[in-house]
Amino acid sequence: MSAKTAWLTFVAMLAFAGNSLLCRIALGNELIDAVSFSTIRLGAGALCLVCLLLPNWQQQAAVKTNWRTVVALFIYMVAFSYGYVSLSAGTGVLILFVAVQLTMFSAAIRRGERFSLIAWAGLVTSGGGIVYLVSPGVTSPDPLGTLCMLVAGIGWGVYSVIGSGGHEPGVATARNFIGAVPLAIGAQLLFIDSAAVTPQGAVLAVVSGAVTSAVGYIIWYKALRELSVGFAAVVQFAVPILVVIGGALLLDEPLTVRLAIASALTIGGIAAVLRARQPAAHITSQVTVPSAPRSDTRNSTPMSLA
Repeated sequence: MSAKTAWLTFVAMLAFAGNSLLCRIALGNELIDAVSFSTIRLGAGALCLVCLLLPNWQQQAAVKTNWRTVVALFIYMVAFSYGYVSLSAGTGVLILFVAVQLTMFSAAIRRGERFSLIAWAGLVTSGGGIVYLVSPGVTSPDPLGTLCMLVAGIGWGVYSVIGSGGHEPGVATARNFIGAVPLAIGAQLLFIDSAAVTPQGAVLAVVSGAVTSAVGYIIWYKALRELSVGFAAVVQFAVPILVVIGGALLLDEPLTVRLAIASALTIGGIAAVLRARQPAAHITSQVTVPSAPRSDTRNSTPMSLA
C-alpha cells in the first residue's frame, strides 16, 4: 500500500468519525432538530457529489437509481439524527457499527453462507457486547435513542447489501442522495411545527453532508482501489475508536467502564467474524454503496457512516 493510499484511508476514517461528532454536537446541544439536520445533510451531500462528479456524469449515465437503496439511505439518515438527540457519540457509533455488521451477516446467512465456529463465536460475542451496553443500569443509554440507532444501522446494512458490488460507486451514491432529498423534504413538511434551526446547527449539517459524507466517500473510493477486502474491513474499526476518543476530547463525554467493556466485546467479536469470512482479495468493484445489486455478500465490506 502506497503512502498516498494510507493517507487517503486515514482521512476517510476521520471523515466518517466526524459524522457522529458533528451530529452529536448539533443535536445534543439542541442547535437543530433531527429532521432538519437530516434534510440539510442530504441536500448538501447531494449538491457536493453532483459538483464533484459532474465532469464524468454523462459517461456514467448507465448507473440507475435504485429506489430501495434510496429509502434505506433516508431511513438511516433520519434515525441516525434522532439517535444522537440522546446518545453520546461513542455509544451511538458503537450501536450503529454493530447493527450494520450484524445486518450484513444476517443477509449472508439467509443467502446460504456457512459460518465457522469462530465466526459464530464472534457474532455471539458482539451481540453480547451490545446487550451489556444497553442493559439497565446507571450508565445505560437512553432506550429510544438506542432503538433509533439500531434502526439506522439496519438501514445502512440493508443499503449496503442491496447496493454492494457496483462499478460506479460515486455516481450511485450521488443518485441515492438526490433521490432521498424529496423524502427528507416530505418529512420536513410533516414535522414543520417542530422544526428549530439555528445558524450553527445548519452549518454543522452542511459540513456533515458536504465534507464528512460526500467528500469522505470520494476519498474512500479512491483508497479502496489499492486495499484488500480484509484490510478495508479491519481499518473501519478505527471509526468507533476515533469517535470515542473524539467524544471524550471534544465533547467531554465520559469513558465509562460499561462503554469500554462493550466496545471490546463488540469490536473484538466483529473482528473475529471478519477474519473467519473475508479472503484477502482485491476490493476494486466491491464497495458497499448502492449501484448494481448482487446475490453474494461474502466479500462485501460495509462502509461505516458513523
